[in-house]
Amino acid sequence: MEEGLKTADPHDCSAYTGWTGIALLYLQLYRVTCDQNYLLRSLDYVKRTLRNLNGRRVTFLCGDAGPLAVGAVVYHKLKSDGESQECITKLLQLQRTIVCRDSDLPDELLFGRAGYLYALLYVNTEMGPGAVCESAIKEVVDAIIESGKTLSKEERKAERCPLLYQWHRKQYVGAAHGMAGIYYMLMQPAAKVDQETLTEMVKPSIDYMRHKRFRSGNYPSSLSNETDRLVHWCHGAPGVIHTLMQAYKVFKEEKYLRDAVECSDVIWQRGLLRKGYGICHGTAGNGYSFLSLYRLTQDKKYLYRACKFAEWCLEYGAHGCRIPDRPYSLFEGECEEGAGFQHRRARVWSSGLSTWR
Repeated sequence: MEEGLKTADPHDCSAYTGWTGIALLYLQLYRVTCDQNYLLRSLDYVKRTLRNLNGRRVTFLCGDAGPLAVGAVVYHKLKSDGESQECITKLLQLQRTIVCRDSDLPDELLFGRAGYLYALLYVNTEMGPGAVCESAIKEVVDAIIESGKTLSKEERKAERCPLLYQWHRKQYVGAAHGMAGIYYMLMQPAAKVDQETLTEMVKPSIDYMRHKRFRSGNYPSSLSNETDRLVHWCHGAPGVIHTLMQAYKVFKEEKYLRDAVECSDVIWQRGLLRKGYGICHGTAGNGYSFLSLYRLTQDKKYLYRACKFAEWCLEYGAHGCRIPDRPYSLFEGECEEGAGFQHRRARVWSSGLSTWR
């Protein structure tokens, strides 16, 4: 991987396809091995990203929030509290763009408000509650909810879907650009959305999304798309399944677990992808759904399925898959599919921690 990275874009600092994703890989290796050298290697990549922030995007995966959040965590683990706090301060300075009512910023996970919310919750998860204050988180959550309410009223869907979202004028469903990813973030306990909002606004919106699924159990890429084709984390059942599992945890209704199981069957039948091995639209991303479902149900069938997808990924190059544009990146390439997927498979056995946080 290090050899391949010599030809990578030196200006791509994102977690999705750039240097922050590599920093996350080494941070994960440090967790597994407790080898300080991996943490220092992660720091090397963090420093590279922090020198090249461009201010164009503000999310964890594709913008400046990712390098700043990961930087805060790495410096924290190295007990460099001053540098860690500086990263958090710069992260919170991005908030003006996020909460501005006149902004054309979307709400989705890759490029929008939900992606910035992820960065704030990531810092608190890694560093402890209070690293980012609750008022900052609430301000972002409120902006996401108000945006969803506004579009729902404009589209005259307020009763059926109180929180409606779009990206480039299309109402996407999946985890990357759509409603599934936004609802998932709003249901995170650390987001502290009040129970009334969850019950009266988030829950009926999820039910509206559920009713748009195909007879196969898969989900459309957008509300207007009637083609049952994509089985990716970004579009389709592999992303929606995480939202359904979170809904089951929050609302305690069996229908969400049943739908999640149905999604898992779709992924098992159609989730080995020729498009590649990565998280976003590859087999490794699909395999995470089985790990999450195993953690939730303790049914070893899903651990078996996860292992089979992992074995397929580890036979890299044997399946005639397309080589991605960024083959050594976190979300498109083999970076997460290698050490990350293997480690998370082991973590399900040992600690039961979340596989998509």
